[in-house]
This record gives sequence, structure tokens and C-alpha cells, in this order.
Amino acid sequence: MGQTRGVRKIHVVGIGAGDPEQLTLQAVGALRSTDVFFVLDKGEVKSDLTRLRRDMLDTHLPQGSYRVVEARDPERDRSAGGGAYAGAVADWRSARAGIYERLIAEELGEDETGAFLVWGDPALYDSTLGILEEVLDRGAVAFEYDVVPGISSVSALAARHRTGLNRVARPVQITTGRRLAEGFPDGVDDVVVMLDAQQTFRRYADQDVDIYWGAYVGTPDEILVSGPIAEAAPRIERLRAEARERKGWIMDTYLLRRNPRDR
Repeated sequence: MGQTRGVRKIHVVGIGAGDPEQLTLQAVGALRSTDVFFVLDKGEVKSDLTRLRRDMLDTHLPQGSYRVVEARDPERDRSAGGGAYAGAVADWRSARAGIYERLIAEELGEDETGAFLVWGDPALYDSTLGILEEVLDRGAVAFEYDVVPGISSVSALAARHRTGLNRVARPVQITTGRRLAEGFPDGVDDVVVMLDAQQTFRRYADQDVDIYWGAYVGTPDEILVSGPIAEAAPRIERLRAEARERKGWIMDTYLLRRNPRDR
């Protein structure tokens, strides 16, 4: 996409699950055309997420060729449940939009290009695209943006377990732990679950279901477990608790594969 003179440009770059080698050639090209990288700091506990981003830049870009501007990520009300959940998410996204608006207006020159580095793929369970649209709708700052797809944690998980996401002629669904708590989707026996702080897979320990679980996939801290849920669940719970205690946070994803007879 060509850039109109005097109009700010933004790259939204999918950077994979954490391994600098997972960046695509298109992503590297976008990084090399960027003047300013915007990074939201999630606090000391998750400072290694910021470090991973900086490591990627150091791996692929010459020092001194870019600037990094950090801002504190707004806190989200994670206690909100039921009907209040959507409102809590909307409030958090609006708070983020205000930060994005300020960063673009104050830190990016009119002839410069900025970038947001998105874990995994920007199109899968990430809010960046919606927030940028909200900033544009506000009308206070103008910019163009494009999107560079990345290797999602879902793809990385399947690759690390050397399995496919779906079986022959069968669908696969990507959902959240909150939705999985309502039961397996109708007509679907292969379910990828993200954003599950409650370890909802434990509800299926009495069924003929296999799990392919991974935490910190694509990073040096990667943990992988697979097998029947009845056997794997206790190990996953222990490893997850130990990792969370050690690092202060955890990012995990899993695939549930149900025997069709258990439908």
C-alpha cells in the first residue's frame, strides 16, 4: 500500500507466539519500514513480554534505526461476570483507544510510520484492529493502517504437538473457556480453547476426550502436555500452578479432541 504524503501510517504486525524466528518475511519487511514501535507495558510481572518484543526488534533490525515508545496498559475489571463482562471489556477497549490516540498524535510524525506488535495473529482474539477503528471514528487523529498476519498460538500449538487442528471432513471451532463451560459446540468434536483461566477442560475428565495443551508456546519457557484428559489434567494443573507462581502470569491454549461416540 502506498503512503499518502502527510498522512501517518500504522502497521499492525502479527509477531507469532514468541519465537523471533516465527516472524514472516512480510512481517520483517514491515518492521524495517517502521520509525516508531508502540508497546503497552503490562507491569513488572509481565515485563518479559516487553522484553520478548524488544528481542525480536534486536534480532531483525539494526540498532538506532527506530524508536520504541511505551505506555502503561489500562487495567481491566476481570471480576466482572455475567452481563457485566461485555461492559467491562468495552470500557477497557475505550481506555486503550485513548492511549493509542495519544501515542499516534504525540509520538508519530505526519510522515512517519508506526507499528503495533501483536502476539500471534491480529485477526484472532486480539482487540488491536477494533481499537484502531474506534480511534479513527473519534476523528481526532488521522492515519492509514495495514495488517500483517502472524503465526497464531493455535497454529504454533498444533505444530508443537505434531497434530492437525481438525480430522478428515470434520469441523474445528475456536472458542473461549467461558463458552466451553456451556458444553461442546453442536456437531463439533475438535475444539481449540483460548482465554481459559478456569481450566474448564477438567469438566470433561470423565469423557473420552484427548487434550493437547501448551503454555508459553514459542518461548524458552514453553510447556507441553498431551493425552487423555483423565490422565493429563492433574499434570496440567500442577505445571500450570507452578509456572504461574514462578512467573506471575501464564498464557496457555489447548485443543480438545472428543471421541465421536461420546457426543
